[in-house]
Amino acid sequence: MSSPLVVFDLDGTLVDTAPDLVASLNHAVTQAGIEPVTYTDLTHLVGHGARAMIERTFALRGKALSEEELTWQMKEFVDFYHGSMPGGSLPYPGLVSALDRLQDAGLRLAVCTNKPEMLARRLLDGLGLIDRFAAISGGDTFAVRKPHAEHLLSTVAHAGAVAEHSVMVGDSLNDILVARNASVPSIAVPFGYSDVPIASLSPDRIIEHFDELTPELVRTVLRREKK
Repeated sequence: MSSPLVVFDLDGTLVDTAPDLVASLNHAVTQAGIEPVTYTDLTHLVGHGARAMIERTFALRGKALSEEELTWQMKEFVDFYHGSMPGGSLPYPGLVSALDRLQDAGLRLAVCTNKPEMLARRLLDGLGLIDRFAAISGGDTFAVRKPHAEHLLSTVAHAGAVAEHSVMVGDSLNDILVARNASVPSIAVPFGYSDVPIASLSPDRIIEHFDELTPELVRTVLRREKK
Protein backbone atom coordinates (compact mmCIF):
# COMPACT_ATOMS: atom_id res chain seq x y z
CA MET A 1 0.00 0.00 0.00
CA SER A 2 1.33 3.45 -0.91
CA SER A 3 1.84 6.06 1.76
CA PRO A 4 -1.12 8.40 2.30
CA LEU A 5 -0.93 11.73 0.49
CA VAL A 6 -2.32 14.94 1.98
CA VAL A 7 -3.10 17.53 -0.71
CA PHE A 8 -3.52 21.13 0.43
CA ASP A 9 -5.12 24.17 -1.11
CA LEU A 10 -2.85 27.22 -0.74
CA ASP A 11 -4.61 30.57 -0.23
CA GLY A 12 -6.83 30.46 2.84
CA THR A 13 -5.67 26.96 3.78
CA LEU A 14 -1.90 26.75 4.08
CA VAL A 15 -1.21 30.47 4.05
CA ASP A 16 -3.13 33.64 4.93
CA THR A 17 -2.39 35.66 1.80
CA ALA A 18 -5.19 38.23 2.11
CA PRO A 19 -3.00 41.22 3.14
CA ASP A 20 -0.74 40.87 0.10
CA LEU A 21 -3.55 40.12 -2.34
CA VAL A 22 -5.37 43.30 -1.28
CA ALA A 23 -2.14 45.34 -1.40
CA SER A 24 -1.43 44.07 -4.93
CA LEU A 25 -5.00 44.79 -5.97
CA ASN A 26 -4.81 48.36 -4.70
CA HIS A 27 -1.48 48.87 -6.47
CA ALA A 28 -3.23 47.99 -9.72
CA VAL A 29 -6.59 49.72 -9.37
CA THR A 30 -5.25 53.03 -8.04
CA GLN A 31 -3.37 53.41 -11.33
CA ALA A 32 -6.76 53.43 -13.02
CA GLY A 33 -7.97 56.18 -10.68
CA ILE A 34 -9.91 53.77 -8.46
CA GLU A 35 -10.10 54.42 -4.73
CA PRO A 36 -8.32 51.68 -2.72
CA VAL A 37 -10.39 48.94 -1.10
CA THR A 38 -10.03 46.95 2.10
CA TYR A 39 -10.34 43.23 2.79
CA THR A 40 -13.80 43.95 4.20
CA ASP A 41 -14.86 45.39 0.85
CA LEU A 42 -13.98 42.14 -0.90
CA THR A 43 -14.48 39.65 1.93
CA HIS A 44 -14.64 36.20 0.38
CA LEU A 45 -13.47 37.19 -3.11
CA VAL A 46 -9.95 36.95 -1.72
CA GLY A 47 -8.75 33.54 -2.79
CA HIS A 48 -10.81 33.52 -6.00
CA GLY A 49 -8.10 35.06 -8.14
CA ALA A 50 -7.05 38.52 -9.30
CA ARG A 51 -9.67 38.75 -12.04
CA ALA A 52 -12.59 38.42 -9.62
CA MET A 53 -11.10 40.97 -7.23
CA ILE A 54 -10.39 43.50 -9.97
CA GLU A 55 -13.85 43.16 -11.47
CA ARG A 56 -15.50 43.48 -8.04
CA THR A 57 -13.43 46.54 -7.17
CA PHE A 58 -14.38 48.36 -10.38
CA ALA A 59 -18.04 47.43 -9.77
CA LEU A 60 -17.87 48.68 -6.18
CA ARG A 61 -16.59 52.02 -7.42
CA GLY A 62 -19.17 52.19 -10.22
CA LYS A 63 -16.59 52.21 -13.00
CA ALA A 64 -16.80 50.18 -16.22
CA LEU A 65 -14.01 47.71 -16.94
CA SER A 66 -13.13 46.74 -20.50
CA GLU A 67 -11.23 43.58 -21.44
CA GLU A 68 -8.29 45.76 -22.44
CA GLU A 69 -8.26 47.46 -19.02
CA LEU A 70 -8.63 44.11 -17.28
CA THR A 71 -5.60 42.77 -19.15
CA TRP A 72 -3.26 45.52 -17.98
CA GLN A 73 -4.77 45.52 -14.50
CA MET A 74 -4.02 41.80 -14.24
CA LYS A 75 -0.43 42.39 -15.35
CA GLU A 76 0.06 45.17 -12.78
CA PHE A 77 -1.43 42.95 -10.07
CA VAL A 78 0.73 39.92 -10.88
CA ASP A 79 3.95 41.91 -11.32
CA PHE A 80 3.50 43.68 -7.99
CA TYR A 81 2.42 40.52 -6.16
CA HIS A 82 5.32 38.50 -7.57
CA GLY A 83 7.84 41.22 -6.73
CA SER A 84 6.70 41.67 -3.13
CA MET A 85 6.24 37.99 -2.26
CA PRO A 86 5.96 36.65 0.43
CA GLY A 87 5.26 40.10 1.91
CA GLY A 88 2.98 39.81 4.93
CA SER A 89 1.63 36.38 4.02
CA LEU A 90 2.07 33.84 6.80
CA PRO A 91 1.33 30.15 7.35
CA TYR A 92 -1.73 29.64 9.53
CA PRO A 93 -1.09 28.87 13.21
CA GLY A 94 0.00 25.32 13.82
CA LEU A 95 0.62 24.55 10.14
CA VAL A 96 4.37 23.94 10.27
CA SER A 97 4.03 21.60 13.26
CA ALA A 98 1.24 19.74 11.46
CA LEU A 99 3.41 19.28 8.36
CA ASP A 100 6.21 17.99 10.61
CA ARG A 101 3.86 15.44 12.20
CA LEU A 102 2.60 14.18 8.88
CA GLN A 103 6.03 13.88 7.32
CA ASP A 104 7.55 12.26 10.41
CA ALA A 105 4.83 9.60 10.14
CA GLY A 106 5.74 8.90 6.52
CA LEU A 107 2.86 10.74 4.86
CA ARG A 108 3.50 12.71 1.70
CA LEU A 109 2.31 16.24 0.96
CA ALA A 110 1.20 18.13 -2.15
CA VAL A 111 -0.40 21.43 -3.13
CA CYS A 112 -3.33 21.85 -5.52
CA THR A 113 -4.25 25.52 -6.01
CA ASN A 114 -5.95 27.64 -8.66
CA LYS A 115 -3.21 30.24 -8.13
CA PRO A 116 -0.78 30.29 -11.09
CA GLU A 117 1.93 27.72 -10.46
CA MET A 118 4.75 30.27 -10.73
CA LEU A 119 3.20 32.42 -8.00
CA ALA A 120 2.43 29.39 -5.82
CA ARG A 121 6.02 28.20 -6.02
CA ARG A 122 7.41 31.69 -5.38
CA LEU A 123 5.24 32.05 -2.27
CA LEU A 124 6.06 28.62 -0.86
CA ASP A 125 9.75 29.13 -1.55
CA GLY A 126 9.72 32.52 0.17
CA LEU A 127 8.12 30.95 3.24
CA GLY A 128 10.62 28.08 3.32
CA LEU A 129 7.94 25.48 2.65
CA ILE A 130 8.50 24.44 -0.96
CA ASP A 131 10.71 21.42 -0.28
CA ARG A 132 8.01 19.77 1.81
CA PHE A 133 5.76 19.05 -1.16
CA ALA A 134 6.10 16.15 -3.58
CA ALA A 135 3.98 18.03 -6.14
CA ILE A 136 2.78 21.60 -6.56
CA SER A 137 0.15 22.29 -9.21
CA GLY A 138 -1.42 25.62 -10.04
CA GLY A 139 -4.43 26.73 -12.00
CA ASP A 140 -2.33 26.81 -15.16
CA THR A 141 -0.38 23.57 -14.66
CA PHE A 142 -2.88 21.36 -16.47
CA ALA A 143 -5.61 21.93 -19.03
CA VAL A 144 -8.21 22.05 -16.24
CA ARG A 145 -8.40 23.52 -12.75
CA LYS A 146 -10.41 23.02 -9.56
CA PRO A 147 -13.17 21.95 -9.19
CA HIS A 148 -12.44 19.66 -12.17
CA ALA A 149 -11.46 16.24 -10.84
CA GLU A 150 -8.43 15.96 -13.13
CA HIS A 151 -6.68 18.87 -11.44
CA LEU A 152 -6.59 16.95 -8.18
CA LEU A 153 -6.07 13.53 -9.76
CA SER A 154 -3.13 14.79 -11.83
CA THR A 155 -1.60 16.40 -8.74
CA VAL A 156 -1.91 13.10 -6.91
CA ALA A 157 -0.26 11.27 -9.81
CA HIS A 158 2.60 13.79 -9.98
CA ALA A 159 3.20 13.18 -6.27
CA GLY A 160 3.57 9.48 -6.98
CA ALA A 161 0.43 8.58 -5.04
CA VAL A 162 -3.01 7.16 -5.77
CA ALA A 163 -6.41 8.75 -5.20
CA GLU A 164 -7.56 5.89 -2.95
CA HIS A 165 -4.92 6.88 -0.40
CA SER A 166 -5.24 10.67 -0.73
CA VAL A 167 -7.04 13.38 1.24
CA MET A 168 -7.80 16.97 0.16
CA VAL A 169 -7.52 19.79 2.72
CA GLY A 170 -9.15 23.10 1.81
CA ASP A 171 -11.19 26.11 2.84
CA SER A 172 -13.74 26.68 0.07
CA LEU A 173 -16.29 25.25 -2.33
CA ASN A 174 -13.74 24.53 -5.06
CA ASP A 175 -11.74 22.37 -2.66
CA ILE A 176 -14.68 20.34 -1.42
CA LEU A 177 -16.05 19.95 -4.95
CA VAL A 178 -12.77 18.85 -6.50
CA ALA A 179 -12.41 16.24 -3.75
CA ARG A 180 -15.95 15.01 -4.34
CA ASN A 181 -15.49 14.97 -8.12
CA ALA A 182 -12.29 12.96 -7.74
CA SER A 183 -13.80 10.59 -5.13
CA VAL A 184 -11.24 11.77 -2.56
CA PRO A 185 -12.22 12.52 1.05
CA SER A 186 -11.99 16.12 2.23
CA ILE A 187 -10.88 17.86 5.40
CA ALA A 188 -12.01 21.48 5.66
CA VAL A 189 -10.72 24.45 7.64
CA PRO A 190 -13.10 27.27 8.66
CA PHE A 191 -10.57 30.11 8.84
CA GLY A 192 -10.04 30.65 5.10
CA TYR A 193 -11.92 32.52 2.41
CA SER A 194 -15.18 30.61 1.95
CA ASP A 195 -18.24 32.74 1.20
CA VAL A 196 -20.50 30.29 3.06
CA PRO A 197 -20.09 28.43 6.36
CA ILE A 198 -17.73 25.55 5.63
CA ALA A 199 -20.06 23.03 7.28
CA SER A 200 -22.72 23.80 4.66
CA LEU A 201 -20.41 22.31 2.01
CA SER A 202 -20.48 18.90 3.75
CA PRO A 203 -16.78 18.06 3.89
CA ASP A 204 -15.90 14.69 5.40
CA ARG A 205 -14.26 16.38 8.37
CA ILE A 206 -13.76 19.90 9.72
CA ILE A 207 -10.76 20.91 11.83
CA GLU A 208 -10.78 24.20 13.71
CA HIS A 209 -6.97 24.41 14.02
CA PHE A 210 -4.01 22.66 12.45
CA ASP A 211 -3.24 21.12 15.84
CA GLU A 212 -6.02 18.69 14.93
CA LEU A 213 -4.39 17.57 11.68
CA THR A 214 -2.62 14.37 12.66
CA PRO A 215 -1.58 11.20 10.82
CA GLU A 216 -4.25 9.38 12.82
CA LEU A 217 -6.96 11.75 11.59
CA VAL A 218 -5.87 11.32 7.97
CA ARG A 219 -5.92 7.55 8.26
CA THR A 220 -9.31 7.63 10.00
CA VAL A 221 -10.81 9.73 7.20
CA LEU A 222 -9.36 7.35 4.61
CA ARG A 223 -10.76 4.28 6.41
CA ARG A 224 -14.21 5.84 6.62
CA GLU A 225 -14.13 6.61 2.90
CA LYS A 226 -13.47 2.96 2.09
CA LYS A 227 -16.47 1.68 4.10
